[in-house]
Amino acid sequence: MKGEFTIKWLCSTDSTNNEILRHACDLDNLSVIAAREQTAGRGQRGNRWKSAAGENLTFSAFVRFGESPLPVLPASRQFAISQAATLAVANLLRSKGIYARIKWPNDIYCGDKKICGMLIENRLKGGDVDFSVIGIGLNVRQRQFDPDLMNPTSMSLITGEDYVLEPLLEEICKALFDNLLKLGTLTPQYLDLLYRKGELRSYTDVESGEVFRGTIKGISEEGMLLVEMPEGCVREFGFKEISYIL
Repeated sequence: MKGEFTIKWLCSTDSTNNEILRHACDLDNLSVIAAREQTAGRGQRGNRWKSAAGENLTFSAFVRFGESPLPVLPASRQFAISQAATLAVANLLRSKGIYARIKWPNDIYCGDKKICGMLIENRLKGGDVDFSVIGIGLNVRQRQFDPDLMNPTSMSLITGEDYVLEPLLEEICKALFDNLLKLGTLTPQYLDLLYRKGELRSYTDVESGEVFRGTIKGISEEGMLLVEMPEGCVREFGFKEISYIL
């Protein structure tokens, strides 16, 4: 393996993550499946990812750790995969004049609007990550969205430009591969782009339903979100434990 993603385009599938998982035993490392249309795209928290056919990037990357050229990745460091993926997309957008930030753990926002979502599914073997399915949905050319979606935007809505999907995907895959070779060194870059970092804003504690004010300070070594409360203490939140009030 020379360190290049192999990209396969499908006309339609239910979910590119599902497609990868169905064939994980037979896939080469660094395989990417992209779809012109997803009929049942999956997002975080069990939500559906809705995307207009042929207008956006919906794809998943299959990454097996401990197989050349990628080293073994301990399960305790698996948040580094989210860092690699979010930085690949955010930095690409910024290179095209789109001011993107990372909404913890792995959404990409422009202002208070969502331009990209990710569903990263890791499979563990012993104390290590065996493989990861990195699912990414990036709004590219779509200009009209389902009214049920709260705050979507796209590259074309922001810049007024049109984009060709295939070379855009190749750029993201190259950036993702480069980042995967740098796992363990990406936290400073991730924090530099962290949405709402250093701002006093409102959130909901999902477990208790409490609405509170806090300031995002960073992330823990395990990838937990660190939020400073007005009285000065710092609380840690895991995935699905905190909700942003937009």
